[in-house]
Amino acid sequence: MAEWPFDHRRAVRHLKAADPALATLIARVGPFAMALKSSRSLFGALAEAIVYQQLSTKAAATIYGRLEALFPARTEGFTPQNILQTPVESLRGVGLSAAKVLALQDLARRVAARELPTLEQAHTLADDALIERLVQVRGIGRWSAEMFLMFRLGRPDVLPLDDYSLRKAYAVAFGKRALPAQRTLERHGEKWRPYRTVASWYLWRALDLPTT
Repeated sequence: MAEWPFDHRRAVRHLKAADPALATLIARVGPFAMALKSSRSLFGALAEAIVYQQLSTKAAATIYGRLEALFPARTEGFTPQNILQTPVESLRGVGLSAAKVLALQDLARRVAARELPTLEQAHTLADDALIERLVQVRGIGRWSAEMFLMFRLGRPDVLPLDDYSLRKAYAVAFGKRALPAQRTLERHGEKWRPYRTVASWYLWRALDLPTT
């Protein structure tokens, strides 16, 4: 498991002081335990994200394992060239939809053409600048880009307003009958800067807590 590039304990202290209502949720959830995923490359992380979209974790893992098995000599994972040189029929044969094959091919072409930053370069880009680059890839929308920033790069201040689960969690955590509008969540989230990633994780955990 990768290490967070910021002091998450300080982040939790900041959130408790900035938002007493969120502090109550933090007390119920306990220590911050969001897992930061290791990435071998930007291509590898985004390829995995494309495969996993709109599937259960188990189904996606099975398909991703089959995809990796197409390239048994690649001990460090398949490359853009591997994807571009593989017939569409073979990619579809592992269980990928036609849309995901097109997305993987577009990602592979852009990485091969150096239209996207490397993983090392991604770490140096500001959040908005990096998101703008990533959403150029077919199948990678803002939500997918934000998940990459949060779970792969460990960016501390991402608030995924398009995330349905986050909006639902906000309603649960703050006792709202209806899901908040994006602008409502965004406005409340100003209290949580510069640690909105940590706040988001605690909100998600609200969905796992027993109802009182």
